[in-house]
Amino acid sequence: MTEATGPVAKRILVTGGTGLVGRAIEKVVADGEGRPDEEWIFVSSRDADLTNATETKALFEQHKPTHVIHLAAMVGGLFKNIRYNLDFWRRNIHINDNVLHSAYETGVQKVVSCLSTCIFPDKTTYPIDESMIHNGPPHSSNFGYSYAKRMIDVQNRGYFEQHGCRFTAVIPTNVFGPHDNFNIEDGHVLPGLIHKVYLAKQTGSALTIWGTGKPRRQFIYSLDLARLFLWVLREYDEVEPIILSVGEEDEVSIREAAEAIVEAMDFRGELVFDTTKADGQFKKTASNAKLRRYLPGFQFTPFRQAVKETCAWFSTNYANARK
Repeated sequence: MTEATGPVAKRILVTGGTGLVGRAIEKVVADGEGRPDEEWIFVSSRDADLTNATETKALFEQHKPTHVIHLAAMVGGLFKNIRYNLDFWRRNIHINDNVLHSAYETGVQKVVSCLSTCIFPDKTTYPIDESMIHNGPPHSSNFGYSYAKRMIDVQNRGYFEQHGCRFTAVIPTNVFGPHDNFNIEDGHVLPGLIHKVYLAKQTGSALTIWGTGKPRRQFIYSLDLARLFLWVLREYDEVEPIILSVGEEDEVSIREAAEAIVEAMDFRGELVFDTTKADGQFKKTASNAKLRRYLPGFQFTPFRQAVKETCAWFSTNYANARK
């Protein structure tokens, strides 16, 4: 918990507060981006089971937040999603409904929830933008998670139209950084690759990358995303969601991402692409034009610098990192 030094105007509850984005927000707030009239409360699954309505409401009544950043979710990489689509749907639907309804019942002024670019239609035109979320089915590999996340947008509109609630959502592209889940089987592509490079370097073996390496992604550094979350919480007044992403020109292939990690960790071994493994969606190119209209001067951390900092964090914290 971050105590406010002056009169508290905002009590900001962050669900999923010990995850990748929650830790980044905590760091950015601690490093000087917090304000004297803000009290920050970071909670995790140890504080309440958000799939349980009673526990969720008790959490809200205990902390009495005026504002909420809702990050808590069941998440995982491509292969975990393929195996557990039903679990991703059910758990996330329960979490989101409980959090949003508890926020409404306890008079929370604003909720900012976190969506994902995987919610967009599989068959679409590029770049995708905020108006296209509900234009068709998501990719079949993670339909459970995708539909559950889409429903946050539906609920936000419902709470606004029926009760006047200022609930909104952000849509980040692929997030990475310190405190990520570096599990090779169930984590997302970039932290999984970082862990693989680390192990390959330790054992002197080749680096095997799942798939062809051709799919393209926009990656956003967690600390950049944290700074943007603070802006959304304080300044962004639309109920309609906003994409938080680097520009289209900053999209990189999985091969290029792997090469950045190899360079950052000074790995000298061979790279092997296992093309028997699925690639997933080829690209999800997102437009950040709406963000740029609001914040034309926002500076993103260069991709290779962010990868280098993340690799250094993982190497230093290997014993305790999620993996």
